Amino acid sequence: MPSWLIYYEKKNQMIVSFHPLFEADKNIICAGRKPNGEDLAAIKSAAAVILSQGCYRELYDMARQNCPHVFPNYDARFKYPGKINQIKLFRKIRVAHPVSEIFTNIAAFQQRYHGGFAKQSFNYPVVFKLDWGGEGETVYLIKSAENLQKKLEKAAEYEKSGQAGFILQEYISSNRRTLRVVILGQRVISYWRIQEKNNGFYSNLSKGAIIDSEAEPGLQHKAVALIKDLCQKTGINLAGFDIIFSSVNHDPEPMLLEINYFFGRKGLGGSENYYRILLEEIRNWLAGRNFVE
Repeated sequence: MPSWLIYYEKKNQMIVSFHPLFEADKNIICAGRKPNGEDLAAIKSAAAVILSQGCYRELYDMARQNCPHVFPNYDARFKYPGKINQIKLFRKIRVAHPVSEIFTNIAAFQQRYHGGFAKQSFNYPVVFKLDWGGEGETVYLIKSAENLQKKLEKAAEYEKSGQAGFILQEYISSNRRTLRVVILGQRVISYWRIQEKNNGFYSNLSKGAIIDSEAEPGLQHKAVALIKDLCQKTGINLAGFDIIFSSVNHDPEPMLLEINYFFGRKGLGGSENYYRILLEEIRNWLAGRNFVE
């Protein structure tokens, strides 16, 4: 057992853990199956429930409805799933983000633009985002009407299989970099992801970007303040946020691109360091609710 694997117990305050690396008074593995009556009974008897990062909605809803203290807080994740609903969340809480048009399906696009594309709404290039996917796999830079048409055709193919919806978003020139801000409980970690290729559009580490944690501390401070305010409004306490700054402005303000509830750990020092921090923050979360002696 790793030295950073922690055990918590307080008399008459049972903690139930569904996280495979967090040992509590009662430990349950729910991966690969739906929660059952035994899970419900354990949750109802618990003072607090710890869930894994990849828990399904059924388990999360069961925990939230039957226990007053649940970590992590995934209310926003399940209420606003996908990129389209994240834009709706950004609008609701009035957080700065690139100008975006959302389309639930191809028919919605055709109805709005009568089969074409209104150039007055966006100047090329624009960013095309399918409603799902991560690490930039379903995000494309559109430079022409022909390019857009190809992506619309691709979206139509996905729609036939039941995956519908996409976003057209304002392109922000950013010197080929974005800022990742990670929230782990009360811990905040930020770092730049910089694409060194001259023609690089993607700043994802999986696509060759490098990490820089030190550059532009003033801009990082702005982004962290934005994310802390968002988390205060939404309750989010485990997620990675992608922030972009316009390279056109002398003193740009941060704009939120998207929220990632599953995120890479390279910028956090690797998986072992990630879990070390996460378990420390779970302990702090429990202590803040007087569940740790």
